[in-house]
Amino acid sequence: MLAVVAGLAGCQPTAARRGETVLFASGADLQSINPLLTLHPLARQVQRYVLLTTLARYDSALVPRPYLARAWTWSADRRSLTFRLTRGVRWHDGAPTTARDVRWTLDAARDPVVGYPRAAELASLESVSAPDDSTVTLRFAAPPVRFPDVLTDLAILPAHLLDTVPRARLRQAAWNEAPVGNGPFRFVAHEPNRRWVFAANPDFPAALGGPPRLQRLIIVVVDEPATKLAALTAGELDFAGIQPAHAKFVARDPRLEVLSYPLLLTYGIVLNTRRPPFDAIETRRRVDAAIDRREIVDGYLYGFGTPTREPVPPDLPGYVPVAADAGAGAGAAMTAAGPPLRFELLTVGSGEAPLEQMVQARLREAGVVVTIRQLELSAFLARVYGPAHDFDAAVLGIPGDAGLAYLGPLAALAGLAAPSDPAAAQRMFADSLLTVFLYHARGLQGMNRRVHGVVMDLRGELPTVHDWWVSP
Repeated sequence: MLAVVAGLAGCQPTAARRGETVLFASGADLQSINPLLTLHPLARQVQRYVLLTTLARYDSALVPRPYLARAWTWSADRRSLTFRLTRGVRWHDGAPTTARDVRWTLDAARDPVVGYPRAAELASLESVSAPDDSTVTLRFAAPPVRFPDVLTDLAILPAHLLDTVPRARLRQAAWNEAPVGNGPFRFVAHEPNRRWVFAANPDFPAALGGPPRLQRLIIVVVDEPATKLAALTAGELDFAGIQPAHAKFVARDPRLEVLSYPLLLTYGIVLNTRRPPFDAIETRRRVDAAIDRREIVDGYLYGFGTPTREPVPPDLPGYVPVAADAGAGAGAAMTAAGPPLRFELLTVGSGEAPLEQMVQARLREAGVVVTIRQLELSAFLARVYGPAHDFDAAVLGIPGDAGLAYLGPLAALAGLAAPSDPAAAQRMFADSLLTVFLYHARGLQGMNRRVHGVVMDLRGELPTVHDWWVSP
């Protein structure tokens, strides 16, 4: 098992022999390195923190700060946002990064044929102009409520390498296989379903932090939790996501540290309001009242989570407190009694489904019979997200964003339209109970103590990768 991980990493198995190379485990391949095409959360982090740059980026308090754009200003009517780009940023092939790259990336993201996952957040963007190489102006149909969150997530792409590719064929672009970036690390190699290799960019400009302190960062694809755990404890991996049940075991190893950090990821049960039984709000309230969130967090997550009845983590700037005590449920089944009720609960997987069984047991006490149906991912997505929306209820991990744009699609999945104002959307979720929210997840990483400068928070696992360093 250990030799397998060492082979995937393409390096010596022991940490001491790796020097300033860091191995970071991913449970799946990065899907695509092209930010216009990617949903994979870790891939998006690699794009904006490793290979490429974004116009702005969040600090640890989720305040947008300059990055590729050294400054920006709003017009008096707040319909125009003008960026002044940092000079001297070059693509890894030597070409300068200019306003043309920004305009091309944003125009491609707005084009429906591309299929950019967050294109809806650019619907009010009327035009993008680049009057000179270091100036970009965005014109909106209406004044945005806040700085557009999507501009902290969408990494800028090289127009000179992609503008000859028809947008409908961007998924087949050669750049996707051998990407040229402008970030702190250069692309070296990709072996599908095995690893991504990045090396320090010695020419990364001082204005953006200068060259990174690591020599190499390798994303190693390891899909089996037991294999990740064994490789971490053997020194083959520097970082590996671990299961809550293994946290104490990892913490006992003096070479390792357990990092627990908040995620923009909320778990819940989406209720399909298009059809019985969840077209009736009384039924939705009955299910919501019967579930014990604290029991789930303590028994299933070993405490590594926060019980919730709300879609937005309290740490986010746009959070509005709208729901009742998230710990409610223990004993609430007594008040949730009603006529016999049956529904099918869809989930992804093939194992014991402990979370779903805990939900099933609580609902049984309230007179609700739940049939758990586990599906492979493709079948699950087809039934839940397909045009027929062929489901009663479905367990989902709901990835969020600091701009709260995810609330609209989540409401639509349940069958209703949410207000565009995030505060009003949160109130609607509380009033309508479109989703039975269970808990806000926490990330859990095992880390080799030889790596320093690591901060993991709501921005993800890699926001400080530029500043990571290893003990001599």
